[in-house]
Amino acid sequence: MATCVTTYSSLTDRELSEMLLTGDQSAYTEIFERYHELLLKHAYQLLQDKNEALDLVQDVFLSLWQKRETLVFSTSLSAYIYTATRNRVFNRLSHQKVVGRYAESLSCFMEKSQPIADEQMIGKELAFLIEKEIHNLPSKMREIFLLRRKEELSYNEIAERLGISGKTAKLQVHNALKILRVKISSYLHAFVLF
Repeated sequence: MATCVTTYSSLTDRELSEMLLTGDQSAYTEIFERYHELLLKHAYQLLQDKNEALDLVQDVFLSLWQKRETLVFSTSLSAYIYTATRNRVFNRLSHQKVVGRYAESLSCFMEKSQPIADEQMIGKELAFLIEKEIHNLPSKMREIFLLRRKEELSYNEIAERLGISGKTAKLQVHNALKILRVKISSYLHAFVLF
């Protein structure tokens, strides 16, 4: 007697989304395989930065998994994840514009009314704050981040040195950058308010 084995690639988006809601990891993997490249191309077209696009799409899929139990698909699965990607792109572009405008106005202000010593002081203060936030990262994450950023080791070299997988090394650096972006953005907002 033959058993019927369901291949996830043959399932519809509706079936996959229903299975995702129940925590089916294979359904999640199929959704990722089905839409990852398309979303990456879509995000890249808007951002024109491959690393930013990759981070953003990874965030979309991470959020999809983390919120799987509370998701409500009022439209199709594809419409949901395309909208989530587009909204994240627009949020990121909006944030970049705000930071860009701030940097431009700060630069203009400094050129017109501040001596170079003040500019150097602000630069040193920002560098100090960045170093402080790096120091505050969890110890293993900090070690991996510094091996990547300061010693410029590849993920595979870090993995070999620390006895971890290259994927783990890459994920730790990605997570460190996300933490640092949030912290440094809050400092920039403080400067704007000041």
